[in-house]
Amino acid sequence: MKTFALLRPLLEFGAVVMALLVGLRLLTGLFTGKRHTFTLTFQRQVALLFWPLLCLSMGLPFLASFLFADAISTFELVLLLVFSALVLGFAAPALLLHLQYYAHNQATAVVFEPKQNVLEVYQGGQRIPFGRSDLVRVEHVRCTSRRLFWSNYEYLQLHLSGGQVLTLTSLLLKLGPLAEFLRNTSLHTSQQLFCIIRTHSPAS
Repeated sequence: MKTFALLRPLLEFGAVVMALLVGLRLLTGLFTGKRHTFTLTFQRQVALLFWPLLCLSMGLPFLASFLFADAISTFELVLLLVFSALVLGFAAPALLLHLQYYAHNQATAVVFEPKQNVLEVYQGGQRIPFGRSDLVRVEHVRCTSRRLFWSNYEYLQLHLSGGQVLTLTSLLLKLGPLAEFLRNTSLHTSQQLFCIIRTHSPAS
C-alpha cells in the first residue's frame, strides 16, 4: 500500500528527531548546575518541552504520510483523525502554555536564595522593590494531574500592596521551593487541569 510505503522514511526521520531530543535532554541535564539567578534558559525550556516534542516527532511523520497519499480509505481516514486527536491532544496544550509563559517571563529574572532569605524580581533589567510585608496575596496554581505532558507548567503570582501583580512561571524555575519559601505569607494554592495564566486588573 502506497500510504504505508511512504510511512517508513517518515518514521525513520521521526526516530532521528527523537534520538536528537533524547541526546539533547541528557546533554543539557549534565550542564545544569545550582543557580541563584533564574532567567529563561535553553536547558529549562528543553526540560519542559521534551515530552511534547517527543510526541510530535513520533506522530507528525505518521500524519505526514497521509498528505502524500493519492487516496486514502475510510479506515485510514478514521485512523488519521484518531491519531491526529491523540497527538494534538497531548502536545498542543503544553505548547500553548509554553508560549504564554514565555510571553510573560521573557524579560523576567529572579534572584532566589532561600538560605540567605533573598527573593528579588527583575523586569526588563529593573528590580521590582518589595518585601514580605508588601505581599498582600500569593497564588500558586498547579496542575491537577502530575502525569500529563503539561503537568510541569505552573505559575505563581505575587500580589503587591501597590496593586502590581508579578507572575513567575515554571519556565524560570521550579516553583515548589519558592512556594515553600513563601509559606508564611498569604499563600493560596489551587489546582487546574490547564494552568493558563489569569490576568488581574490593578484593582483586584
